[in-house]
Amino acid sequence: MKFVDEAVIEAHAGAGGNGSAAFRREKYVPRGGPSGGDGGRGGSIHAIADRNINTLIDYRYARIHRAKGGENGMGADKYGRGADDVVLRVPVGTVVTDADTGEAIADLATDGARATLARGGKGGLGNIHFKSSTNRAPRQFTRGEPGESRRIRFELKVLADVGLLGMPNAGKSTLIRAVSAARPKVADYPFTTLAPSLGVVRTDERRSFVVADIPGLIEGAAEGAGLGHRFLRHLARTRLLLHVVDLAPADPDADPVREAKAIVAELKKYDPALAKKPRWLVPNKLDLVPEDERETRVAAFVKAMRHKGPVFPIAAISGEGCRALTFAVQSWLDAHPAEPAAPEPAAETPEVLRPAPVVSRRRRAEPAA
Repeated sequence: MKFVDEAVIEAHAGAGGNGSAAFRREKYVPRGGPSGGDGGRGGSIHAIADRNINTLIDYRYARIHRAKGGENGMGADKYGRGADDVVLRVPVGTVVTDADTGEAIADLATDGARATLARGGKGGLGNIHFKSSTNRAPRQFTRGEPGESRRIRFELKVLADVGLLGMPNAGKSTLIRAVSAARPKVADYPFTTLAPSLGVVRTDERRSFVVADIPGLIEGAAEGAGLGHRFLRHLARTRLLLHVVDLAPADPDADPVREAKAIVAELKKYDPALAKKPRWLVPNKLDLVPEDERETRVAAFVKAMRHKGPVFPIAAISGEGCRALTFAVQSWLDAHPAEPAAPEPAAETPEVLRPAPVVSRRRRAEPAA
């Protein structure tokens, strides 16, 4: 299935039904009075996070979503029926914003999280609400309110504990294949990965973490160059970044140090908070470096990068060093648990319009003198 992580839709809620101006007409009831009921509430449009959905592709083609309007009120004190709400299911991790104003509406980061995209209009009042001692046959009623109409932007940020970043052909897809059951495409040319891949790394029966592989970055990615700029947002939720570097590039003119520094610069340009995340260096393709040169080359690379954090040299194609890396990542994640998600607000119950209480105006009989 094609991966789509961004979509813009139109949400049109239903209008409320009109109130009714009717009167009770019944045999032997000469003064029946007003009996017009209220209109029903229009249908609202909601978004709900569903863990069984992985992409926003449905909303790339179905862009307009409308809810029905409420029924009009009727005589004999009958209220109009409220319209059913429309529920749009989106992947967990979807950020909902107003496409016109940029206002954040909701961050659906947990399964079952719910947000109202467009609220249905309230139903109008029937003439039973306007009767009084001086207005016993009211003909007033109100019309239903129109429903909200908004342009909504869905933006998916995948949920992962660890994110892989690096230049194209650095070996990120090979690494995720080596440590998890994920099987992204691997080939001997750059930009093999065209969409994020998620893999579950299980370190024992009760402990595991999720790693995300995004398309390779190139210099200028923050300004839109290459493919990776579209997917940098998927690193925003990760707690740890693994910077995979090709220590033995096929191009003799390629400089691993310069390319690694370019990636760090792109992170700072895109989002300074993303650049401040814990980042480990993972020099890859040790199998292409002679054994007597590996230690020296890794040390020279780390010194040139002025990197102070952990360094894990690996050969992803053979799995060398991958086991030590995954156990170190698991230990770090256990020591740095994710912040608990904010509690979701209670769902609003639609307001129910009830008829005004009827106050008796009958005069009490005066006692005889």
